[in-house]
Amino acid sequence: MVDNNLSFKNLVEELVTQIPKGRFMTYGQIAALCGRPNGARQVGGIAHFGDPSLPWQRVVNKNGGLASGYPGGKIGHKNILRAEGVVVSIDYKVNIKDLIWWPKQF
Repeated sequence: MVDNNLSFKNLVEELVTQIPKGRFMTYGQIAALCGRPNGARQVGGIAHFGDPSLPWQRVVNKNGGLASGYPGGKIGHKNILRAEGVVVSIDYKVNIKDLIWWPKQF
């Protein structure tokens, strides 16, 4: 459920704060849930320039791939996820199939 009183950026940030440790959402999934089904790149921009205190490490591409634009690149992204106990493959991917998270309401 999209709150039309919040900006897209605010909706994205609100949703990202809810992603539990060890679970993931994709850029496209977040965009669609926030009312812009074609806004995956916009979510990426918000992640890149947005509030660094949010758990952006829990946002990956549709294939579970880590972000090269993450602070420290894919290695930095991998390191912070490993610190959370997440297994990251040698090709910098997480098991999105088993670890994707869907909010009960949004």
